[in-house]
Amino acid sequence: MAAAVDLAERRARALIGRVERRSLGVVRAAEAAEFARAAGETSPRLVDPDDAGFVVHPMYVVSLLRGAPGPGDEELRPDGMYRDEVPGTDGLDVGLMAGGQDVRWLAGVRPGDRIEVRRTLTAVERKGRGTGFLLLTVEKTYGTAERGALAEVTERFIVR
Repeated sequence: MAAAVDLAERRARALIGRVERRSLGVVRAAEAAEFARAAGETSPRLVDPDDAGFVVHPMYVVSLLRGAPGPGDEELRPDGMYRDEVPGTDGLDVGLMAGGQDVRWLAGVRPGDRIEVRRTLTAVERKGRGTGFLLLTVEKTYGTAERGALAEVTERFIVR
């Protein structure tokens, strides 16, 4: 594992500052409502697209990793994560864990919004003793061409 973590560190450091963009498709009210129900919400304004006051749950957009129809098997790691979700780790036998997330909402997401995410790896830190682990920091901005940024997210990933 130590060699894999070392390789992941070299790969990740080479990616620092590189901006990636991905279309996440159009926000569909029915899918946003299903997300809210799965999150335990019961308010009609979050779970009923026919409700006059319907709004998209704030966490829905930051939960999106891909647009419909979702991933093919070739896009996933054996542990179920996307192969490219944690920079520098594709194809390596490393353990991955979420290391925290900070979200700043700038505007509400609306049904019909065509969402694009911009992602940049901003930091790679070696932590712990011995081989230790990596802490990768990724900045994401979710937005639309028409309305600009909707949410800014800082995510951290632990690589062991």
